[in-house]
Amino acid sequence: MLKEIRKKEFANGAVYALETEDGYPIEVTDTFLPFYTKNAIGRKQNLLQSNDLGSRAERWMIGVSTMSGCPVHCKFCATGQLKKWRKLTDREIAEQVFFVIMKHETDPKKSKEFKINYTRMGEPFLNIDAVKQAIDTISSLYPNAHHYISTIGIKNSDFSWIKDNITLQFSIHALNDKKRDWLIPYSKKMTLEEIGKVRTESALKTTLNMTLVDEDDFNINTLRRYFDNGRFFVKLSPINKNTISDSNSLGSGVIVGKNLK
Repeated sequence: MLKEIRKKEFANGAVYALETEDGYPIEVTDTFLPFYTKNAIGRKQNLLQSNDLGSRAERWMIGVSTMSGCPVHCKFCATGQLKKWRKLTDREIAEQVFFVIMKHETDPKKSKEFKINYTRMGEPFLNIDAVKQAIDTISSLYPNAHHYISTIGIKNSDFSWIKDNITLQFSIHALNDKKRDWLIPYSKKMTLEEIGKVRTESALKTTLNMTLVDEDDFNINTLRRYFDNGRFFVKLSPINKNTISDSNSLGSGVIVGKNLK
């Protein structure tokens, strides 16, 4: 049973600090948005059209951790502050989703979109068996759930099971392998060229997520060389400033982040 330690609320959701039975910290997010924001590709932007933030009956997104801590130690990630880490069990991953659902009266099966983001603490493909089991458990209760798995691109990963309502995101952060090696100091990761060759049978395009430190980290020629725009979608993310990003002198990055209050 996961234990709630604290939470931080904002206009369209909350982030919870939880603790496992053996005392390991994890994080889960609970957010919602208007349904029209789902069509970011067609709209060519993701700005809100009004002050109406929608509801969980429209787009409901739950972000779960797959580990407590993380062995990757990205240069801007606060998870690197933890001195120890461990993989979560499939029960602990699924329980984060059920924890959030129990906080509300909205039935996820009636939401226009119900999305589980495996994007909080940990690298999913270093704990992929537990992640797949958690997906099976969640999907058996909520067959409309869409599972969105974020990875740095672990070498020799099997992506053949990424299909239908499961979508892949590669957190590459820079269109330069040397800069990526510094930002993501994990040796057994795929190159940009290798990532560009990945093909899935997901209902959605594979996402390329970039937390850009400098404008030079984005190179349109590299993007065109390796990534087919019919298969990949680019998402630019802000740096969430913390003690780790500050210790690496990363500043606020290219994209300005703004929490809804």
